[in-house]
Amino acid sequence: MARIVLVHGAFGRAACWDRVVPGLSAAGHSVEAIDLPGQGDDATPVEEITLDRYAQRVCDVLSEGPPAVLVGHSMGGMVITQAAARCPGQVIRLVYVTAFLPSDGQSLIDITRLPEGAGDSVQANLVADGDPPVATFPPDAVREALAHCADDEAAAWAASIRGQQPVVPFTNPVALDGPGADTFAALPRAYVMCLQDRAIKPALQRRMLQAAGCDPVIEIDTDHSVWASRPDELAAALNRLAG
Repeated sequence: MARIVLVHGAFGRAACWDRVVPGLSAAGHSVEAIDLPGQGDDATPVEEITLDRYAQRVCDVLSEGPPAVLVGHSMGGMVITQAAARCPGQVIRLVYVTAFLPSDGQSLIDITRLPEGAGDSVQANLVADGDPPVATFPPDAVREALAHCADDEAAAWAASIRGQQPVVPFTNPVALDGPGADTFAALPRAYVMCLQDRAIKPALQRRMLQAAGCDPVIEIDTDHSVWASRPDELAAALNRLAG
C-alpha cells in the first residue's frame, strides 16, 4: 500500500478530498490531503503566495514521511509538477486528476491560451480584484461551470467549500531544469481524464497528457469536480494508480 498526498486545485482546500479519502484509506493507503498556502485553514498572507510557495509547502509535507504518490487536481497539477521538480526523490508517481500539466516554462495562464482551452467555464466566470489580485468564483455558477454532473446535494457541497484564489500563481511559470531534472523526468506519470469537464476541456487534457507521456490514462465520464460528482470512481482510479 502507498502513501498518497492529495493537492487541491484553485479556489479549493483539503476538504475537497473528504469524500475520496475514505475509499483510499479502506484500501489500506496512508492518505494526506493538504491546504495550500492561503487556502482552507492556512493563513499565509496573499502577498506571499506564489506557485513556488505552493510547491515548497508540498515538498515540506513530502519530507515528513516516505516517498509518496503525489496527486493534483486542476491547478494542483501545476503545483505537483513544480514540487516534484524540486524534490523528486520524495515522489513515487505523479497523478493528474483533470489537471493542468505544464512543460518547462509554462504557466497556467499560458496553458489556458492554447486553442484546445478556448471557452472554458472558469475564465468565463471568475472575477479578479485587488493588488495583488484575488479571484472569486460566484457560488451560483459552480453547478453549471464545475459540477453539472453532481446531484443537488453534492453540487451544493462543492460550492460551499470553494474560497477565494490568489491570481499570482496562475501567472508563474514552472521551472523544471533544476539539479534533480533527470530524476524528475524519469518519474512515472498518470492521468485521470474527466470527459465532461467544462473547466479544462477534454481536448486540452488530452494534449497535455500526451505531451507528458502519461500512462496509464483513466477516463471518468463526469465534470471537473470529480471529487464531488464521482468520489467513489475517483477513489477506485487512484487506488489502481497507487498500486
